[in-house]
Amino acid sequence: MHKEIPLALRMRPQNLEEFVGQNHILSTGKILKRAIFARRLPSLIAWGPPGSGKTSLGLVISKELASDFEYLNAAFSSVGEVKKVLAKAKKNLSETGRKTTIFIDEFHRFNKLQQEALVPDTETGSITLVGATIHNPSYYLIPSLISRSIVVQFKPLSQADIVELLKKACRDKERGIGSFDLKIKDEALNYIAEVCGGDARSALNALEIGVLSSKVLPGERVVFDLDLAKNSVQKKVLYDKAGGYHYDTISAFIKSIRGSDVDGALYWLAKMLKAGEDPRFIARRLIILASEDIGNANPFALVLAANCFKAVEVIGMPESGLILAQTVIYLAASLKSNSACLAIKKALSSVEDEAVKEVPDHIKTHSKDYKYPHDFGGFIKQDYGVSRKYYYPKDVGSEKKLKEFLESLNKAMPSK
Repeated sequence: MHKEIPLALRMRPQNLEEFVGQNHILSTGKILKRAIFARRLPSLIAWGPPGSGKTSLGLVISKELASDFEYLNAAFSSVGEVKKVLAKAKKNLSETGRKTTIFIDEFHRFNKLQQEALVPDTETGSITLVGATIHNPSYYLIPSLISRSIVVQFKPLSQADIVELLKKACRDKERGIGSFDLKIKDEALNYIAEVCGGDARSALNALEIGVLSSKVLPGERVVFDLDLAKNSVQKKVLYDKAGGYHYDTISAFIKSIRGSDVDGALYWLAKMLKAGEDPRFIARRLIILASEDIGNANPFALVLAANCFKAVEVIGMPESGLILAQTVIYLAASLKSNSACLAIKKALSSVEDEAVKEVPDHIKTHSKDYKYPHDFGGFIKQDYGVSRKYYYPKDVGSEKKLKEFLESLNKAMPSK
């Protein structure tokens, strides 16, 4: 095989037996594997991170089904191009009896019209559609396509899977790099597998770069050790700014702060910053958390979070990382109370679900019957039109003082 072709492409599996990983969908007895072997596969939508094997599986499916293969990238394909490929597939089926597997990469980029163009042929089974996307198809694809497809989620490859693929490439003399005189250190392969983020393409690229860039004298062995591995691989941060990894990471971040796990919060913050997340997005979430989860247990938390956002807007990256870290540490280490959050939810529920109250006459604008509390030493019993209790302060931090103050007032007020 031509050595100019990247190693990751050369090492793509030729059949299901060579396919590594994704056992949760491809192990014996699973519906996808049974459908492939029975050659009764309807359309398939595979979603998951880059380098997890989606394109490789599409090629394998085409071979297992003994079908022709057509590749489209949704980012660069028009409706006209889609219809042209479909027409070619129909002609091929009528003339040769061979179906066509149409693989569409970045499937989420197809608009509704482009997706609808595929529905009739997937309905009749004249093609086998394999769509690949990094996003959950439920949010991007039309229901009529999803209902006609097997939908499977690909997961990042495990470190053991990556090591297996790397060792295969090292042994394979035809497609891999087995023709080189190599001495491969296990610690080097383990390091690549650890930092590549479950991306087989990234791991194989690192292996190839390390071997091809090694300057050795004629007749000398290439020693692929840990130092060479560290200088050959770009650490992968599994993240997307609009999809599942984005939301899962910010969720872990917020929950770590809420749970007062300072180190956990700092780790997830670092992951987001390393992946290029907008620091203003992070700062906005901290403002919300300061009110929702800390509240009046430490009112200064909201002040700090709001100022953090202002500072981040002015400073920018990378220095904003320091400001965010300081704020995150303070919020995670603060006493917590969600009393304000619960109180407004209860009040909103009353407004939404019950008859809306009229404002009593004595507290309307310019009412002569209103009793001005400051004329009575700061407090006077008075009806403010609401009898239900919404706010239940906790015995935590500054909120404990609020509770004590309100209880002292309640002793002089009618029970609610």
